[in-house]
Amino acid sequence: MDKYCLIVNPSAGGGAAERTIPEIRRRFDALGLDFDLVRTERPMHAVELARTAAAEADVVVAVGGDGTSNEVLNGLMLAKQDGHTAALGVLCVGRGNDFAFGMGVPSELEDGCRILAAGHRCRIDVGYVSGGGFPQGRYFGNGIGIGFDAVVGFVAARLKRLTGFAAYFVAAIKTIFVYFKAPRVRLVFNDQTLDLHALMVSVMNGTRMGGGFMMAPNGRPNDGCFDLCIARQVSRPRIFALMLRFMKATQFGHPAISDGQTTRITVTAIEGSLPAHADGETLCTEGKQLEISIVANALEIVTASEVA
Repeated sequence: MDKYCLIVNPSAGGGAAERTIPEIRRRFDALGLDFDLVRTERPMHAVELARTAAAEADVVVAVGGDGTSNEVLNGLMLAKQDGHTAALGVLCVGRGNDFAFGMGVPSELEDGCRILAAGHRCRIDVGYVSGGGFPQGRYFGNGIGIGFDAVVGFVAARLKRLTGFAAYFVAAIKTIFVYFKAPRVRLVFNDQTLDLHALMVSVMNGTRMGGGFMMAPNGRPNDGCFDLCIARQVSRPRIFALMLRFMKATQFGHPAISDGQTTRITVTAIEGSLPAHADGETLCTEGKQLEISIVANALEIVTASEVA
């Protein structure tokens, strides 16, 4: 029988994670699962807890949102360096849950517990980024956002009365009037160099950001490469139109939007700076260079079916 370690971020979802602990305990007991449950106490604590738990648990479960999943994923990747391997599980009680969406993990708590009990696993790729506030590097599961969508995330985090897609949508409207002038960046990938004023650069292992913006609608987290979404600078009215396209996953028909795939990309600010996030967690607010690479077939995740 598998041993589970549940790592709960009690503040996730505006405190929803803490409130769901009794229900999670009841469901795990009813399913006959062997588990321990621990709470995080500070930022990055889930990294430490997951790295330690991997020595004894078969599945380490992130109970929270994208930030919690990101920290647990980082802990499990570091545990591999210690010679300990555990699968990643996710229970969605956070704001966005974009990582879970891209990995085929259900958003409902009851379904999530049932999937964990069923124990179906598949292997996924993991991204690695260095630069900004993490010169030593940091892993990510869903994607990197540079530019407009990073600032949207920063603004959304300050909207205490809204969660999920509503928070990101309102934040996007506000950001249009704050973050308008795109930095000039240099993108180096696939033996080519692009210099452009980029409103946004998304480097995706999953498919969605912001609870409803489909940055990489055809992305697959087990194909060994990133999906790129590059948006050139456009006028304010066109940003509104692009937002609707991202919600409908039709942005790649727009002349300001480019796509591509790569296993490695370097993004450098030539003029201005790089606000950036990884899985919704701040990498930098005024970075100068980010180096991003894929770690193929890096981690097992418990999910509903094969991710595709």
